[in-house]
Amino acid sequence: MLSPFSSRNDEFYVTLSGSYRQQTRPSKPRNIEPHVKCTNQPDTEDVTISNNFAFLAEHDPVFLQLAGTAEQVFAADPNTTLIKLRQLGEALAQDIAARAGVEFDHETTQADLLSRLGREIRLDATVRNLFHTLRIEGNKATHQFRTRHKEAMDGLKLARALAVWFHQSFGKAGAGFQPGPFIAPGDPSQALRLLQSEIAQLRAELGDKTTALENNQQVAALIAREKEEYAVLAAEMDAEARTYQSLAEEQGAVLDRIRLEFEQRLQALQRQVDANQKATQQVSQSTGNASKQLVLSEELTRILIDQQLIQAGWEADTQQLTYACGARPEKGKNQAIAEWPTLGKETADYVLFAGLTPIAVVEAKRQNTNVAGKIPQSERYARGYRQLPAAQPAWQLEGHGSGWPDAESSHFEVPFVYSSNSRPYLQQLAEQSGTWFRDVRRPANLAKPLMDFHTPAGLLDLLARSRSEAEARLQQEGFTYLRLRNYQERAIQAVEAALAAGQPNCLLAMATGTGKTRTIIGLMYRFLKAERFRRILFLVDRSALGQQAQENFDEAALEQNLPLSKAYNIAEMGGMAAEAETRIQVATVQAMVKRIFQSDNPPGIDEFDCIIIDEAHRGYTLDQEMSEGELQVRDQAQYLSTYRRVLDYFDATRIALTATPAKHTSDIFGRPVYTYSYREAVADDWLIDHEPPIRYETLLSKHGIKSAKGEQVSAIDLGTGEIEQSELEDELKFDVESFNRRVINEDFNRVICEQLVEEIDPFSEEKL
Repeated sequence: MLSPFSSRNDEFYVTLSGSYRQQTRPSKPRNIEPHVKCTNQPDTEDVTISNNFAFLAEHDPVFLQLAGTAEQVFAADPNTTLIKLRQLGEALAQDIAARAGVEFDHETTQADLLSRLGREIRLDATVRNLFHTLRIEGNKATHQFRTRHKEAMDGLKLARALAVWFHQSFGKAGAGFQPGPFIAPGDPSQALRLLQSEIAQLRAELGDKTTALENNQQVAALIAREKEEYAVLAAEMDAEARTYQSLAEEQGAVLDRIRLEFEQRLQALQRQVDANQKATQQVSQSTGNASKQLVLSEELTRILIDQQLIQAGWEADTQQLTYACGARPEKGKNQAIAEWPTLGKETADYVLFAGLTPIAVVEAKRQNTNVAGKIPQSERYARGYRQLPAAQPAWQLEGHGSGWPDAESSHFEVPFVYSSNSRPYLQQLAEQSGTWFRDVRRPANLAKPLMDFHTPAGLLDLLARSRSEAEARLQQEGFTYLRLRNYQERAIQAVEAALAAGQPNCLLAMATGTGKTRTIIGLMYRFLKAERFRRILFLVDRSALGQQAQENFDEAALEQNLPLSKAYNIAEMGGMAAEAETRIQVATVQAMVKRIFQSDNPPGIDEFDCIIIDEAHRGYTLDQEMSEGELQVRDQAQYLSTYRRVLDYFDATRIALTATPAKHTSDIFGRPVYTYSYREAVADDWLIDHEPPIRYETLLSKHGIKSAKGEQVSAIDLGTGEIEQSELEDELKFDVESFNRRVINEDFNRVICEQLVEEIDPFSEEKL
């Protein structure tokens, strides 16, 4: 059993003995009068720690213990607060899994368990996002040891929303439960943050207006007071930490008992659920009903968007890092500054600054808002952005003298716009979810949904990389040194023409043996030489294909007789962290799944701007995963693993290769931009025509297999792969097409294989 208590900092654990212990923190006067009080700052009075999680007393005591401890240690140790909230998320997830009959043990990670819950009970994407946020922030607190009170407060608010959802799913009141408002615990760092905001505002005024010398002196005085506040805060936190440590020592035995009781309860629940086939359906229904009631407030939405921006590499704090509180762009910093003024009285929710350059505008909306429909609002802010004297406009980085023209006889001052409501992208709810993005530099560019925000480096590269110049270089680049066949050159030209026309996905259909890999090597070399793309992901579904591709990259001679691996840095399979100099990454789908969806530090959505998919027709049809038993008996081509999710994760052009385009392949990549069929290759004398097929007819293939009603047969359990004896409820008949799909007949296979040996020479040089 995976214990939610396995963590450092348990010395601060406080047992509440089944009821919530209220505590009031005495306030120490600071005598701070802010120069300009930020309108989005919370009230500065200390608040009695509230009974925010009292409703959890209806469930297992461990939930209230973890939630109460997280809140009580907040003032003394915000780091421990986030660790306890992560443990609360783990305990809630384990409870849900046990109720639903979803298997897990002490080796099951929280990420894996959430993935299983998503599949088994269709756990809502927004709920999974809350679970994952607590997991990631708790892991950061465990390993980095430098949590701020603001981060811990955000964690408490998100954990409370998750706890309410859990109670609405399984509590006595059901989905009708209505919680009271969240009451924030007293924050000892609040006075320090107000002082820091005042310093930032004064510095902004000095930078904007060159005000009088006394303001400089005022800043110096405030900085001196800031040092005093740090000392006072440290002393208070140290005193409170000692108090909680002594309480924890007194309650150690109770903690051990609660841990053991929780694990025993889950084990008993798992045994009980094993006999109840309807358990999964019941849990799915109850959690689904609660999810319909879950509408995140604008405050919680902003917290999640802050964390998404931080994960992408931006500094973000919707309360502190605002224009009104003195935040301004700085050299060497990538900041998401909130509430930035635009023309008129409007303010943009965020403006993203790469150093001094305003590079993107973000419109943040409530969770249930049509997020795609808010892109025009972001565009309006991108037109009306107010340039600061010291800032460097983004259009200067492109060598322009002004902004980019729009369709309204005006100009965009900022090149990229986003609209987000923090909700994970769902194709079924495309316009209500995801992070929508548009590059406004070209009128033909359409808005599109992304999985996340771009990184600062990704946006800067997008701004600096001129697609038109790269395409012009490709037009001028010759083919002679690539030593390609004429149809291979035509394939490359077809892809380049499709990309120039704005097509995001390209499919090449070339018969087996016509040199698809050689074609794609030439295409990748041209892309990199012309700087059309920064980094290419060569994606395969088997390690053998990746190794084969790497050998070709090492051997196929290109310009100046150099192979691709000598001309550009290629990261081989296994080294998944792409370095700055990496231009091509070879990886399996399975490795990318682990890196993207099972890591606390996934790559940015812009790490690759081109993905080349080898053998794109393989096994990607249905959105489900095979169990261990099904892997033994089912054709993998019937299932989609997480291949499509990997493709959709990156904001990248996708080029797929296949010899046999199937319907599901075209559904993903569109119709082939170029086709070179087997018959064409034979007619052009590049391939040798095959002989007529060998057909064998046996009595079994002629008459099929029949089983009478009531007959005992051996059947494979698709869940476990075990063979069991079953009695047929009705007559069954299988024709030859069903052999080895629904019926395994070893004798039939043996007869056919023995006959094939007589027909085929295993030492022949011909390709079979």
